[in-house]
Amino acid sequence: MKKNKIINDPVYGFVTIPQGIIQDLIEHPYFQRLRNIKQMGLANLVYPGALHTRFHHALGAMHLMKMAVDTLRSKDVVITAEEEEAVLIAILLHDIGHGPYSHALEHSIVSDISHEHISALLMNRLNDDFDNRLSLAMQIFNNQYPKAFLHQLVSGQLDTDRMDYLSRDSFFTGVSEGIIGFDRIIKMMNVFDGQLVIEEKGIYSVEKFLIARRLMYWQVYFHKTAYAAEHLLVNILRRAKYVVSKGEEQLFATPAFSHFLHNTISRADFESSSQHLGYFTLLDDFDIFTSVKVWKDSKDFVLSYLCESLLRRKLYKSEIGNEPVDHLRKRSFEKKAMEMFPVGPEDIPYFVFDDVIVNEAYRVDDGNINILKKNSVILDIASASDNSTLQAFAQKVSKYILCYASELKGVVN
Repeated sequence: MKKNKIINDPVYGFVTIPQGIIQDLIEHPYFQRLRNIKQMGLANLVYPGALHTRFHHALGAMHLMKMAVDTLRSKDVVITAEEEEAVLIAILLHDIGHGPYSHALEHSIVSDISHEHISALLMNRLNDDFDNRLSLAMQIFNNQYPKAFLHQLVSGQLDTDRMDYLSRDSFFTGVSEGIIGFDRIIKMMNVFDGQLVIEEKGIYSVEKFLIARRLMYWQVYFHKTAYAAEHLLVNILRRAKYVVSKGEEQLFATPAFSHFLHNTISRADFESSSQHLGYFTLLDDFDIFTSVKVWKDSKDFVLSYLCESLLRRKLYKSEIGNEPVDHLRKRSFEKKAMEMFPVGPEDIPYFVFDDVIVNEAYRVDDGNINILKKNSVILDIASASDNSTLQAFAQKVSKYILCYASELKGVVN
């Protein structure tokens, strides 16, 4: 029998990998693929240290889940050995359906299907491979198990997924605003009426968590340059699919990538044929970036220009603000782009576009963060807190961004 393994994680120190099926799942090619998918997409073009992977994140989230299980057991919450193994598997595999560059290409490589649904499909396939030993984990993952708190630890507004990615992304970007007291939050966890709650003593740690999440979204995840890099990559793939559809040029691609480049694969397609899922499990960041390096020599000007821009880090210039984009100003950029580049009006969105960025740090009534008061009363964090800013966190905040090719900077006042 295999023994427990210990790895040295830069965020948490020594992390134990339980023996048995969890080690076997980690060694499976589906999971090993996550080593080649960066957790933060192209954010390393802004924060050079952000090169950590989905593999790192999944192991870290599992470590926090083990801490949470141990804490709840110490408070007489009944969690069987089978349930513990299942919830560890559920969090370990929660991101197994991510595509290359994480969120950047989620809706470009495939159509009408999320990474969560692909994760569920892959868990189904792994369950077949492991003689139905993942059935309980899948019930927890899909929120079909009676003990709701186990699913809330996997997917909720204060789950071990969010606690790890905030801690890990903060560590690797060097952005200290994202530091949270994950250990304090976990120690304050409890279960009341079958639901996950935080004891009143932990309320300030939860406040810090929500503030950190909000700041990380504006400063890191929605950083205007990181946004520009991500959308440059999205536009590259969109253009490549267009070039292929026209049949005027054979574009280089690995076999797995070629499958998605030449076909529009929807959720229904994934569910009706296993071959699409098979190809998907062969895709990682290297498939995409290798193609970009080759496509810079494409005969198609737009594709060549976009690829060259990404490779040279000549990203879109971007302007972000609280007011909607001035469309007269945007139109001025579009006219200049028509003069500067050998393209038609239909190609201008590759060079000038705008978008709305929405930040919602906390969604009331959507898997609430519940605080257990000393008198056994349950209150939502927004009501329990004496921090008036948390009320504002429950509101959607929108910002508006205008992006344009770097050559257009300074040509419009």
